Amino acid sequence: MGQAYGFFEIPSVTAAVVAIDIMCKTAGVELVTWEKKLGGRLVTVIVRGDVSAVTEAIEAAATGGIKKPAAYVVIPNPHEEILKIINSSNNRVS
Repeated sequence: MGQAYGFFEIPSVTAAVVAIDIMCKTAGVELVTWEKKLGGRLVTVIVRGDVSAVTEAIEAAATGGIKKPAAYVVIPNPHEEILKIINSSNNRVS
């Protein structure tokens, strides 16, 4: 079984950085990429790991961050077409 991916969208770069910090400290997840939209007023963060770790990390960031997220979801074992989209990101963390 593949890894789970967590998608977390939040207003502001500062709130995104705090959310990434919370996610990476809470559970065994890895930052995959982040995308700034609308001049940084909306940021999408993508992390990966096993399903329980990604779920725990996303929930911790949603409840413990400095802003409420606009949206978030955990996708266990995403389809290869989703992975193609993620891998084409310009901000991908190696």
